[in-house]
Amino acid sequence: MTYHLPAGKAPDGPYVVDVTPEKAGWGYSSLKVLQLPPGGSHTFETGDSEWIVLPLSGGCTVEATDDFGHDVFQLAGREGVFSGVTDFAYLPRDSHATVSSAEGGRFALTGARCSRRLPARYGPASSVPVELRGTGNSSRQVNNFGAAGVFECDKLIAVEVITPGGNWSSFPPHKHDEHRPGEESVLEEIYYFEFVDHEGIPGLGYQRVSPSGHGRGTDVLAEVRGGDVVLIPDGWHGPSMAVPGHHMYYLNVMAGPEAERAWLICDHPDHAWVRGTWPDQPVDPRLPLYTAPSQ
Repeated sequence: MTYHLPAGKAPDGPYVVDVTPEKAGWGYSSLKVLQLPPGGSHTFETGDSEWIVLPLSGGCTVEATDDFGHDVFQLAGREGVFSGVTDFAYLPRDSHATVSSAEGGRFALTGARCSRRLPARYGPASSVPVELRGTGNSSRQVNNFGAAGVFECDKLIAVEVITPGGNWSSFPPHKHDEHRPGEESVLEEIYYFEFVDHEGIPGLGYQRVSPSGHGRGTDVLAEVRGGDVVLIPDGWHGPSMAVPGHHMYYLNVMAGPEAERAWLICDHPDHAWVRGTWPDQPVDPRLPLYTAPSQ
């Protein structure tokens, strides 16, 4: 199994990225990145999965039709992932959906196989909690648009992370590949990356996943660039390293078999002590890059 999918290696039709449970060889998590030209549209069936449509760049109209009715959501979107928090739309399973964009853009479809059908909903940008996590060179910004306890889904958990150039995030390394009630949950995870360039020079970073002794023994050390994807079925993951001078963005998509939708993690025992140093250091003054709008 290939766990690092460089940009252009996982397309399918209108999707520049198309990761499904079948392609990943697991049970729940999906990610599709839809590229639309000005005036473009794309129609799809949600099938056995729930989805959040998240603008990466540009705005769009999202429509959902099923036996319960017809919903239309206008997403203002954003210029890009480093420019601001975006609004989003939730689409339930067993629906007929269309995404269209007058100006064109790129739109992430974060998905998870699920059993419950929840109503289609609009998520305003103003409702997205922006969290600063870690301190010093472990500082990062987390946009918790689809986090457990923030926005209701059946299985899907999704967040955005921005790491300033030169910083390490997803650190200390952690895992979620064992069922330990109240301590750790089983979650498959997808990382999708973008970077700030410098005078036309693309950014890059590095992603580490090391075996935990559970699951497939996933072992990855990847140089990642804009549009790359890393699949994490199991294992200690982190750090995610942004090279100096280039801010790093990644979109995390998680889902799994647990009855409770929760992000419960276990830190690597060799590095867990790092959390104890955070209160003695300031948060990176470059953060937050932006905050959620008030309305």
